[in-house]
Amino acid sequence: MSYFHAFILALIQGLTEFLPISSSAHLILPAEIFGWPPQGNAFDVAVHVGTLMAVIAYFKEELQAMTLAWFNHVFKQQATDDSRLAWAVLWGTVPVGLAGLIFQHFIEDNLRTSMVIATTTLIFAGFLWWSDRLAAQNTRSEYQLTYEDIFWVGCAQMLALIPGTSRSGATMTAGLMLGLSRSGSARFSFLLSIPVIVLAGGLKGIELIQQTETVPWGQMGLGICVSAVSAYLSIHYFLKLLEKLGMLPFVIYRLLLGVVLMGWLLS
Repeated sequence: MSYFHAFILALIQGLTEFLPISSSAHLILPAEIFGWPPQGNAFDVAVHVGTLMAVIAYFKEELQAMTLAWFNHVFKQQATDDSRLAWAVLWGTVPVGLAGLIFQHFIEDNLRTSMVIATTTLIFAGFLWWSDRLAAQNTRSEYQLTYEDIFWVGCAQMLALIPGTSRSGATMTAGLMLGLSRSGSARFSFLLSIPVIVLAGGLKGIELIQQTETVPWGQMGLGICVSAVSAYLSIHYFLKLLEKLGMLPFVIYRLLLGVVLMGWLLS
């Protein structure tokens, strides 16, 4: 992989990881359309590290409060909004963790194709549009999640294992349908991404340790830096603009992308 390819792919990863448009789809497409070489496990680990650094940096104050509250709840039985949110993130990660262990190889072998991406891009554009229309009067924040909410958002996150679905898109859609506000569903989605990125990066890291190929340290360093900066900016501006614009721009983008891909595949 050249440094140019590394820069573009890291930029794509950072910009799309937290938007409801599927980062995995956008990373697969350059290889499918332009014939770029596979990015490999090493680069996968690098861009996951970058996006993880970004979301932790952006939510550092919330994460500090949640961590302290979680330990206070475990050891002192002191329940607070922060401890409940911490438990929500942990429990909401269980479904996708189990599904990933069971279906990872099947998905990688059978579903990482342009046709699957085009289909899921179009289908979930519809769900995102519908949920966003329902959210106009939603006022509940991420601190007001019920156990039922956590279960359904966690189940929705499993769908993100299918390329083109979008982890953030699926979790935000579920949150909006369950009555969370736009910002509440987005913030919970971003917090949910932390253990998921850790798990995904950990699995890739194990595969990296087991492989005998030379590690491209230069491209990895570039990937970490570019994905971290672009992901941080993506989170910041997405949350700033979400209440003003809603999900409609991303719905339109998904529809255009899906139509273009379908046209390219069927031509």
